[in-house]
Amino acid sequence: MRKRAVDFWLSVIASVAATALSWPFWRDFNYWAVTREMWLVYFIGGFLLSIYVFYVFLGALHTLFEHDALEHAEAAAKAANTTSEGQP
Repeated sequence: MRKRAVDFWLSVIASVAATALSWPFWRDFNYWAVTREMWLVYFIGGFLLSIYVFYVFLGALHTLFEHDALEHAEAAAKAANTTSEGQP
């Protein structure tokens, strides 16, 4: 449960950073939505979508690290079996 909460808040922080980087001020207002409502939909929708994307990415990253740890444990167990079989 704690890992999920940490992943969620990391996703929120990353989404705030991504939203700040996509703010039109940084690009001399080259892109600006036509109406204020569309501007709100664009940024709120994008913010929520980015939270989801970061959260799923962190979940996949955890899975990759768990699989890597399992492979290392299996390799260590095989190495231990080979060295113990070779000794009298």
